[in-house]
Amino acid sequence: MNSELTKIRNIGIMAHIDAGKTTVTERILYFTGKTHKIGEVHDGTTVMDYLIEEQQRGITITSAATTCPWKGYTINLIDTPGHVDFTVEVERSLCILDGAVAVFDASEGVQAQSETVWRQAQKYQVPCICFINKMDKVGADFEMSVKSLRDRLLANPVPVQLPLGADSSFRGFIDLLEMKALIFQQEKVGSNCEIEEIPTEMRADAEQARHDMIEKAAEFDDKLMEKYIHDEPMTNEEIVTGLRAGTLAGKLQPVLCGAALQSIGSRKLLDAIIAYLPSPLDCPVIHGRVPGKADKTVECSCDPDGPLVAMAFKITSDQHGDLTYTRIYSGTLSTNTKILNSSRDRKENVSKIYQMHADDRIARPKARAGDIVALVGLKHTLTGDTLCLPKNPIVLDSIEFPEQVISLSIEPGSAGERQKLAEALEVLKREDPSFSAKYNEETGQTIISGMGELHLEILQHKITRDMKVDVLVGRPRVAYKETISKKAQGEGKFIRQTGGRGQFGHVIILVEPNKPEPGQGHLVFENKIVSGAIPKEYIPAVITGITDAASNGILGGFPVIDLKITLLDGSFHAVDSSDIAFQQAGALAFNNAVKMAGPILLEPIMSLQVVTPEQFYGVVQGDLSRKRAVINHTDQRGKFRIIDACVPLGEMFGYASDLRGSTQGRASYTMEPNKYEPMPEQLSKKVLETAY
Repeated sequence: MNSELTKIRNIGIMAHIDAGKTTVTERILYFTGKTHKIGEVHDGTTVMDYLIEEQQRGITITSAATTCPWKGYTINLIDTPGHVDFTVEVERSLCILDGAVAVFDASEGVQAQSETVWRQAQKYQVPCICFINKMDKVGADFEMSVKSLRDRLLANPVPVQLPLGADSSFRGFIDLLEMKALIFQQEKVGSNCEIEEIPTEMRADAEQARHDMIEKAAEFDDKLMEKYIHDEPMTNEEIVTGLRAGTLAGKLQPVLCGAALQSIGSRKLLDAIIAYLPSPLDCPVIHGRVPGKADKTVECSCDPDGPLVAMAFKITSDQHGDLTYTRIYSGTLSTNTKILNSSRDRKENVSKIYQMHADDRIARPKARAGDIVALVGLKHTLTGDTLCLPKNPIVLDSIEFPEQVISLSIEPGSAGERQKLAEALEVLKREDPSFSAKYNEETGQTIISGMGELHLEILQHKITRDMKVDVLVGRPRVAYKETISKKAQGEGKFIRQTGGRGQFGHVIILVEPNKPEPGQGHLVFENKIVSGAIPKEYIPAVITGITDAASNGILGGFPVIDLKITLLDGSFHAVDSSDIAFQQAGALAFNNAVKMAGPILLEPIMSLQVVTPEQFYGVVQGDLSRKRAVINHTDQRGKFRIIDACVPLGEMFGYASDLRGSTQGRASYTMEPNKYEPMPEQLSKKVLETAY
């Protein structure tokens, strides 16, 4: 079985939007025999972008999984989105993958979202290889792209290929292992290439690049280092072994090049996936904890005969029920098996197991360690939950998701649609952890929040077109937050007498500012109740009341974040106290404490990158200054300036039109959430005057 595991590669394709991820994936499907016709993004015929919205817009919205064979190996592949609004799809894919292919546009090098997905891969210690795509594009520059990997990602790129030409003259590449030139004929796109000797004018560059490649590889293999020092001949297999060791350690990244649209470089990329990226057995042992025993950890190795350990990383709903995409880390899972969701302490039943090919399903009787499959029958499982056997409980670290930064109001088109809308929003919340919906009792509106305007627009279309719910939506609004600026104590008493059994709850708490540690929630609780002033059984109710009150805010109905709540004291009544009474008392105490703790408004700050022609640099910079932007860095790339800045999201509505107008349509920008910061007092007053 271990020999089978060595022939599995669980990989993702990741990149900035429009770098060519889906085009690369479609070529992989074609050359591995998974499809018999190449799908094209511009024609809306791709296999992996199977949603109507994806095909119409020409972008990837949801990560799609498939499995394909290559030279006796099995590649489980996930194509991830590049648009920042769907970064949660990248996050939850990378956390369960063993390796990744990072795709870069040869004319742009590292772009803003390239940095984001690279950071995500580093966070989960996912080894990467790099593919410099679009070498046939105007302005393609291989050396610039490799330098940007080194400078902007702090990577250690090691070219294993050199391009032959660039732009319209790009015709193939030099394989630095074989020291041969691979030439592709334009009229024979997709056919086998012609192998020739390296052109004389490229010979010296190729020999230097091969020397550099061997030097880097030797750092990770003692046998190769010995040969390198003594200038002894070495085999290609030995060089690959050194490169592989460095890649698996995350210390270097092999770099390939090509033009996916012309099908140049696709086969060699597949070979590199097999050669350099890890099998499940090459990955570090993962650690979990025993439920209820936070200090007791358990090791989980990739063993099909071991106890079952799996993680649900994606939920999709259709008319047949939920599909729960799952990575099996250990053990073997069969259909009609009863398992435990240890994250929620709920029993689940696996009725069917599918191997996915985009939206097509292939039924399987079982799945083993190393597999990525979709399960049917799970009722209580959400993204990030751990699945295991009841007799061997284990909880893996869950997935952290970014804060939503934009909101809008949504309501049913008619009273009869109210229940359908509520059900649709529940489905979307289950599918998408970066989406939230909250009913505001004061205004009677439902507020939905997400990662950006496009994100909410796509979800709105899903509600109306796919779920057939007629809705009315408001204008997008910034998703502000609230916090406190100082310590304060608050008391809450809930007393009701209605002529029989009454209600009594009494709570005293302390609130103070708190920056959460990694993995910590925005609200941190500490219980300092002594002498049974509040019985233990009522403490969860107090916390529930405080949590609910925090979600509704104090200033303008925005969630309160980043504070520590200490339960200090209180009292109870032997007959009248109840969970409801202490829930209400907790909410009252929280509201009273926060009002005295200097509540302030927080606004989302975005990381912004603008690429503009040199002649418009002053105009763009001036406009950003008026938008309260802080420019962190500027760079020159040919005739273009690249501006990296931080800017409040509230200043950026309509920026696409403004930028087009001031630069004759020649500048572009990308933006992603960065952090929350206190808002200037005068501006926060204006926001609160128009708050929901």
